[in-house]
Amino acid sequence: MDLCCLNRPFDDQAQDRVRLESEAILYILSCCESGDWELVGSDVLEIEMARTRDLDKLAKIRDLYSLANHRLTVNDDVVRRFDILQRQGIGLKEFDCLHLALAETYHCNVLLTTDDNFIAAAQGTAPDMPVTEPISWLLGMEAKYD
Repeated sequence: MDLCCLNRPFDDQAQDRVRLESEAILYILSCCESGDWELVGSDVLEIEMARTRDLDKLAKIRDLYSLANHRLTVNDDVVRRFDILQRQGIGLKEFDCLHLALAETYHCNVLLTTDDNFIAAAQGTAPDMPVTEPISWLLGMEAKYD
């Protein structure tokens, strides 16, 4: 999950999409807590979190983040993939590029985000690892195991 996902449960829940994404994220995190799935953290995500100015929100985000079983670190392979993604000019912001490079390099199964621009820009960059939003991914997982 990127920071958008970890933030979502603390966003204004008045919009249906935000509320549904929040519920999906919290369900996914509960599955991580029970050991069904694994949440992966990273040094990049921690740097991004540290930029959060709302200290109450940051404490809540860190509480969710504490469920991460593993922490990915930037290495030479990640930097090489990051450079390739940046040169492709596909419209990824720097942190999104780093998240994608980490997830691809470490062979994560999926990268979840609530950022539509990130999803659109990442399409086709990692054919073996989808970048998608939590609701669709969760529904796909449910169908896979029904």
